[in-house]
Amino acid sequence: MTRWQLLQGDVLVGELSEYGCDQPFFLARFTPGPGWESVRQLFEAWATYGGPDPDGLRFVALAKSLQDLGLALAPVDGQQTPLQLFKDCMVRIYGAEARLRY
Repeated sequence: MTRWQLLQGDVLVGELSEYGCDQPFFLARFTPGPGWESVRQLFEAWATYGGPDPDGLRFVALAKSLQDLGLALAPVDGQQTPLQLFKDCMVRIYGAEARLRY
C-alpha cells in the first residue's frame, strides 16, 4: 500500500497511509503535519458536506476553496508523479481516517 505526503508547496500538511480499499476509494490513515491547522477547517467542511444542494453551488464553493490551496499528494517512495487535488485526485479527511480517489 502507498504512503502519501499531503503538501502545500513545501509544507507538510499531513501523511496518508493506505490500508485498504472500498471501491472506488482507497482507505488511509491520516497523520496531521505542521501545515494541518491552516487547512483543517476547509477539510472538515468538505468531510461534512451533504444535504440538499440542488444547484451544486455549495459543492463547487467547497471544492474551489480546497483546489485554490494548491495541495498535492506526493508518494513517499517517489515512484509516482505527485497528484494535484481536485485535478488528479480527491481526498476526504475524517479525523484520523481518509478516503482517497485517484
